[in-house]
Amino acid sequence: MSAKSTVESGGDAASEAPDPARWRILAVLLVAIFMSLISVSIVNVALPSIQSGLGASQSDIQWVLSGYALTFGIVLVAAGRAGDVMGRGGIFVVGVAVFTASSIAAGLAPNAEWLNIARFVQGVGSGLLNPQGVGMIQHYFRGAERGKAFGYFGSAVGVSVAIGPVLGGLIIQLGGADIGWRLTFLVNVPVGIVAIILALLWFPRPLISRGVKAPVDSDQPARRSRSMDLVGALLLGFAVLSLLFPFVESGLSALIWLLLPVGILLVAAWVLWERRYARRGHSPMVDLKIFATRSFANGTVIVTLYFLGMTSVWVLVALYMQDGLGHSAFEAGLVGIPSAIFSAFSAHWAGSRVVVFGRKIVVVGLLIALFGLASTVAVVLLNQVGLASEWWLLLTLSFIGIAQGVVISPNQTLTLADVPLNYAGSSGAIMQTGQRIGTSVGIAVVTAAVFASLAFTDWPVAMAIGFTLIAVVVLAALAVAVVDLRYRARTGTR
Repeated sequence: MSAKSTVESGGDAASEAPDPARWRILAVLLVAIFMSLISVSIVNVALPSIQSGLGASQSDIQWVLSGYALTFGIVLVAAGRAGDVMGRGGIFVVGVAVFTASSIAAGLAPNAEWLNIARFVQGVGSGLLNPQGVGMIQHYFRGAERGKAFGYFGSAVGVSVAIGPVLGGLIIQLGGADIGWRLTFLVNVPVGIVAIILALLWFPRPLISRGVKAPVDSDQPARRSRSMDLVGALLLGFAVLSLLFPFVESGLSALIWLLLPVGILLVAAWVLWERRYARRGHSPMVDLKIFATRSFANGTVIVTLYFLGMTSVWVLVALYMQDGLGHSAFEAGLVGIPSAIFSAFSAHWAGSRVVVFGRKIVVVGLLIALFGLASTVAVVLLNQVGLASEWWLLLTLSFIGIAQGVVISPNQTLTLADVPLNYAGSSGAIMQTGQRIGTSVGIAVVTAAVFASLAFTDWPVAMAIGFTLIAVVVLAALAVAVVDLRYRARTGTR
């Protein structure tokens, strides 16, 4: 089967007429997903204000970031499966409500402990709503429209990463050091309320009751899939926690790294349980057969490696602009604006053409990413000797924005093309879990390498070292993409 026919069939050979409300549904999904993802990056520039405003310790500040990342990653797959089983629209609304309520709690936090609890809960809300977005795009869109929908999804991801620091810096500048950081949380509240209202108005209702047959495009999954697999959810949740925790709290104790082998053992236990659960005639949390599908396995590795490397770019750029060159948080955020714009346009462009070009478009995107990394290092080193202004980063980082749009949304479409709709939420959540693990590990390792190098060199050289590490990871992603491209060429698919 060609890539084009596979994407058009959605892995289920669905031929039903598309739901006329699908674009309104997508709009609600993207608003909420953008809100949840921007909360990852917007907080970075608010940390100094939070520390001074609440008298928080360095450990407290670390947990403002780590707590959100942990709970977000832990609940993703279980939440995706819950949507597959109980209906994605309902879980989505619950997730947005939890996220919005916890944003209020964070914005009104009287102390660091309260703020960190709110951030834990906020991560749960984000983990609940995000897999439903992927699952509902799979459910409501077919063919080229699905690629276009994932293009818009990729735009939301790319813009949220780049625009978060800019928006955070602007809000803090307008609100002041005492109020500004609170507004970075409270800004979510009106967005969340609007998303809930529109979801209740626009999302289709499941019509399953005695004598009433559910419509084909209902958000209610098939009867045979009604199994939450709680043991599988717990095993995978603790496995993700064990794998993530050492990287988000690496300074706690050297013994914390013992959690890594524990996490690996828990993953193995989860796989054994899922196989046993399926043999007993139940529907497992994740259909492990999807990993035998080359498109899903390769695409998941690519996106994990991509986030392992590229997410650190914006952390390093913010540190370099502020600590290395003495710019304000707002000025540091400005260099990401062109990148965000190009990311939005390139994601839409690539998503609309993935049916035609297939994996080739991802390969090109990764090559553009490597060019963006190399040219950024060149600007930083030339700036050190007075041959280039740091504001040339506006141009070089634009290539990274283009790459982000060209890689993420087409890869999402290709990776999920052959996944059955009954597992769309949990399979999409597997990809997002890979992103979360990649992000946490990548930021921890790359920033540690940069700070270690600062002990014997200056910021430009440290930046070059950090970007070189990122480039090595992107090269690994490129190698997997090329292998997948050759496989598709041999099998006659795109």
